[in-house]
Amino acid sequence: MKQKIVLATGNLGKVKEMSDVLADFGFEVIAQTELNIESPEETGLTFVENALLKARYASKMSGLPAIADDSGLVVPVLGGAPGLYSARYAGVDGPDADAKNRAKLLHALHHIAPTHRQAKFVSCIVMLQHEHDPSPIIAEGECYGEIGFAEKGENGFGYDSLFFSPEVNCTFAELATSEKKKISHRAKALSVLQTKLATKGA
Repeated sequence: MKQKIVLATGNLGKVKEMSDVLADFGFEVIAQTELNIESPEETGLTFVENALLKARYASKMSGLPAIADDSGLVVPVLGGAPGLYSARYAGVDGPDADAKNRAKLLHALHHIAPTHRQAKFVSCIVMLQHEHDPSPIIAEGECYGEIGFAEKGENGFGYDSLFFSPEVNCTFAELATSEKKKISHRAKALSVLQTKLATKGA
């Protein structure tokens, strides 16, 4: 019988991604929304702190092992912004949030030369066996690139249409989803998680 594990998200795309990895280790992934668990306030100062907060809360409310990820875009010339606030950079929620976030980022960088537009996507995944687990599994992945001067591509979401990856010589939004999954920050973090689970014999 598979061990249920709660994923601290309502994002079904993330549930599918995590399920593909965790199924190999005997876990059945369920979204916290299936258990009517809401997300706690993200008060951490780093991606790992926020992921821990979310995983711990989901584990506490469900009584099950939990997994959470926190991710975002870091632009050094902007002091690390949007960073932890990537999803709400423009201060709005709802269907327009992504477009408004991208517009704010382009505006913030409009005077910045091409040589100083470096950026990275960061994903931090945390897995807890229980609410008081003193030794969580922490897996991080990063993707390096630069922010373009205009949006390119129709795929993806978030900042994908602005994030140019030298590795594939296009923006993330110009990649097919299957290709992006191979090189994205979350794919890298999931790969680290897989290795750590195998080592731990979970």
